[in-house]
Amino acid sequence: MLAYSMVGSNDFDKARAFYGELLADLGAKELMVRPDGGAVFWGREPGNPMFGICKPWDGAAAAGGNGTMVAFAAKDPAQVKALYEKAISLGATDEGEPGPRLDGLCSCGYVRDPDGNKLNFFCMGS
Repeated sequence: MLAYSMVGSNDFDKARAFYGELLADLGAKELMVRPDGGAVFWGREPGNPMFGICKPWDGAAAAGGNGTMVAFAAKDPAQVKALYEKAISLGATDEGEPGPRLDGLCSCGYVRDPDGNKLNFFCMGS
């Protein structure tokens, strides 16, 4: 159903390095770069959902939305924790330590990327 999710960045090179290292742990690589260099998309293979960063088209500052979040699928709770810890080591800030949520229905770990965008590392089960 989803083609891609995208967040804006005020420090594009820093965001590109952050997501390049983080998403490699999920088997993603750069698949597409906008011709003007203002957006980059990562994914596992063409034709499947991707994640991207961009310099806002209107030239205004990028800002994380209140209530907006991108969730990355992890294979199990151990990978949720590993991705959370890697994101923190790359400069993300804590928004909720990894652990079971919704009475053990799922496991989540929440961070804010260096631009303030909220991310969730998610898997079903705890």
